[in-house]
Amino acid sequence: MKILVATEKPFAAVAVDGIRKVADEADAELALLEKYTEKAQLLAAMADADALIIRSDKVDAEVLDAAKNLKIVVRAGAGYDNVDLAAATAHGVCVENTPGQNSNAVAELVFGMTVMMVRNLYNGTSGTELKGKTLGIHAFGQVGRNVARIAKGFGMEVSALDPYCPDEVIEAAGVKPVHSVEALYEGNQFVSLHIPATDETRRSVNYDLITRLPKGGVLINTARKEVVDEDGLDKALADRPDLRYVADVKPDNAEALSEKYPGRVFFTPKKMGAQTAEANINAGIAAARQIVAFFKDGDRRFQVNK
Repeated sequence: MKILVATEKPFAAVAVDGIRKVADEADAELALLEKYTEKAQLLAAMADADALIIRSDKVDAEVLDAAKNLKIVVRAGAGYDNVDLAAATAHGVCVENTPGQNSNAVAELVFGMTVMMVRNLYNGTSGTELKGKTLGIHAFGQVGRNVARIAKGFGMEVSALDPYCPDEVIEAAGVKPVHSVEALYEGNQFVSLHIPATDETRRSVNYDLITRLPKGGVLINTARKEVVDEDGLDKALADRPDLRYVADVKPDNAEALSEKYPGRVFFTPKKMGAQTAEANINAGIAAARQIVAFFKDGDRRFQVNK
């Protein structure tokens, strides 16, 4: 078995060491393609790979066509919209992610950005505290659950909307279930987005929803930029000077928003939710372990394509 780690933005060295240890224990060959600059380099490296570990690298039909032996792709992280799932299924390739490995890192960033915003980007003026404020979590997966845990440490009142998560699971975390998206936005001063980018959710966070936030509302996005209707966001910020938006998924109109609404928007220079040493290590090693389990036991627990 040959495992290829193809990362335009490489894993930390300690993560690669961990991946190599997992591969060695399984008598697997490990190949590294790091900091590649052209797609042709990836296509060439795929020729004899049985398994592939990626980060934000794109795996499309052309990549899959080049990988005659490929059986499994693991995206080290929660999101997997950089993989063409339909093409993978057509090629008989299992696609997996590593849910939960980056969750705490993303959740901590939610509050790093939120505190910065309520303290007015640390510009020396008086801000507000999070204690006693209300937080709505839009999707209660692994990241959402970590957000809830941290929010309770701040003394916030937390509610969550997730039609795929039973009320009793949400309640067991000390969180109030909400059953409509309108109620989530109307009832919370802060809303944190954790929904995936699907046909159902793209541009679903629109002008109507955003303007349902109470006075002084803050929308936090560490999910995907595609879930927010950027034109609607622009109009909402224009019509409601009290609203603010922070994200580590820079919108296409980020420059215009920053110019028009100084002090009310903030975007990280690139997606940074999982950019911690711990998350980097955890996700990479988890990916390697999942590949070994796939070949050894046929384990497909984390498969995301059918």
